[in-house]
Amino acid sequence: MSFAPTPTDIPVAITTPSSSSTTDEPRLHSERRITPTWTVSQVKSKLETMTGIPPACQRLRLKTPGRPDTWVEGDDSQIGNWGLMRGSEIEVHDTRPQAARVNFSDLSSVEKYMLPTETYESLPNSVLAWKKNQKLGRFDPNAHSPLEAMVETAGRDAEEVKKRDISVSKRAIILPSSPPHVRRGTVRFVGPVPSIPVTGVDLENLDASTPLPLWVGIELDEPTGKNDGSLNGKRYFECPSKTGVFVKPEKVEVGDFPALGLDELLDEDMEEI
Repeated sequence: MSFAPTPTDIPVAITTPSSSSTTDEPRLHSERRITPTWTVSQVKSKLETMTGIPPACQRLRLKTPGRPDTWVEGDDSQIGNWGLMRGSEIEVHDTRPQAARVNFSDLSSVEKYMLPTETYESLPNSVLAWKKNQKLGRFDPNAHSPLEAMVETAGRDAEEVKKRDISVSKRAIILPSSPPHVRRGTVRFVGPVPSIPVTGVDLENLDASTPLPLWVGIELDEPTGKNDGSLNGKRYFECPSKTGVFVKPEKVEVGDFPALGLDELLDEDMEEI
């Protein structure tokens, strides 16, 4: 009595053709061990889990080194009869019209789950629960309200302006600064800037006597700024485009900082090469 040897599985590359006409890169590139005695129908059913293409809509193209590419026909034939060997590649083509194919990369129509706020707040193992247990942030009984924190900031800003002797028309540099990256300019504005929002505070409906955080508007010598002295349609000072910037008082140092001459600008440029 003789026994037929069990066919050895062959590792085969599984690919799908690119969906773009501008590239030859396959959309899928994987590997599957194929038993040569499997029928083409069996192979297609196993490839469905890899490609998402129904077996009836698959057309297989066998690529074998040293041989011309071959379209595999006949679902009842054995795949090994088509010259399958180590190094072969099976390219799986989808015969369905483009409109009938499922687009798994388009998430625009996928319904997204949003955890209700009430559910999240009731979870015992969330970041919010940890903050509650540690009494951090808004759960700190000694924490200031957003309005109180803003008023405190405004007081610190006023102290910094006085201590640093910041006033309009004085020369200043923006901290931190170190050669050759020293931004210098002229103070053009010192005061509150309602155009800059404060988290948790409705600036538009505040009492007029409520102190607001202070900002220092500087016209820079070079166009390395953010604006032209205006924010959100409201002007605070005049300067050319890209030379204006608003910074907090603690970031400003006033002093004898003359505008850089042409020779100094060239020297700075050379240091950056």
